[in-house]
Amino acid sequence: MIETMIRMFEIFTSHLEILTPLFCGLFAIYAIWYFTSAKHYAPLTLQEVKLLWKIHKKDAQCRARKWRKICHKDRIVGFKCECGYKHLHKKPIV
Repeated sequence: MIETMIRMFEIFTSHLEILTPLFCGLFAIYAIWYFTSAKHYAPLTLQEVKLLWKIHKKDAQCRARKWRKICHKDRIVGFKCECGYKHLHKKPIV
């Protein structure tokens, strides 16, 4: 058992010049993906929400008459229509 572990360690250390750039590259790809996909809520004005709701009604031919605002930290970030449609305004962090 110990001999097998020693052999695995020797194989691992003999390929460090290949594995190090590989792991660095994978980490860079993950970091780029993480920072570009991370998003935060962007506030909207009441007029923007009303306009977005009217656009939704026209595009989806929605017959709903009411909507309610969605707030995050006392700011309007979207709306939810009676029909079930939900719009959240998010922007990428980076």
